[in-house]
Amino acid sequence: MKDLFGKALLDYQNDNYTEDLVTSTNISDEDELPLPYLFRDYKDMPKLEQKALQLSKGTVLDVGCGSGSHSLYLQNQGLTVKAIDSSEGAIKVSKARGVINAEHIALLDETETFDTILVLMNGTGIFQTLDQVSKYLKHLKSLLNKGGQILIDSSDIKYMYLDEDGGFWQDMNANYYGELDYFLSYKNEKEAPMKWLYLDFKLLNDACTAIGLKCEMLAEGEHYDYLAKLSN
Repeated sequence: MKDLFGKALLDYQNDNYTEDLVTSTNISDEDELPLPYLFRDYKDMPKLEQKALQLSKGTVLDVGCGSGSHSLYLQNQGLTVKAIDSSEGAIKVSKARGVINAEHIALLDETETFDTILVLMNGTGIFQTLDQVSKYLKHLKSLLNKGGQILIDSSDIKYMYLDEDGGFWQDMNANYYGELDYFLSYKNEKEAPMKWLYLDFKLLNDACTAIGLKCEMLAEGEHYDYLAKLSN
């Protein structure tokens, strides 16, 4: 991985902002991801993110922290936060912006325990594929203190497969429709393709039930997105 995401965040942080990230998937065309959006304040966050931050309590793990916007908000609310990201550049930016405890580490390598675990901005994406959901959920469960909670969001992207008559089309030999190939480029460089998972609520609930986690729908957004709370 070239960590183009981290390079882009560092450019913005260091006042070298000249262009945005470009993303696409195997079912969608190229689209710009504006760098300023990744540095947004609480007031500019989607309602589901705001709700997750409002519900955060105790010690918090911010998974895939990016530029650290969620962590900074919670720090300012007096909470103890650990921010982690697999992007080294993202962690450098988070620290530069004032996140006290930020570490370049993959989620599956995290071993501390927390009262709240945030997995936001289509949090289920980090599961990558449907067959890895159970592994990630079991690990997240192991990181929860007694009475703790996992706040995670995602979207049901079935709508992207509907035809003009409302019919659902998909290759029956293909994988789950929420499993996407994700492509990212920045300043004429291309990142290695990644797997990214959009998980509908029913499948998330089923996967949680199978490993002894309670799954509760907290809120639904305007674009088939939702926020869920997982707990023991």
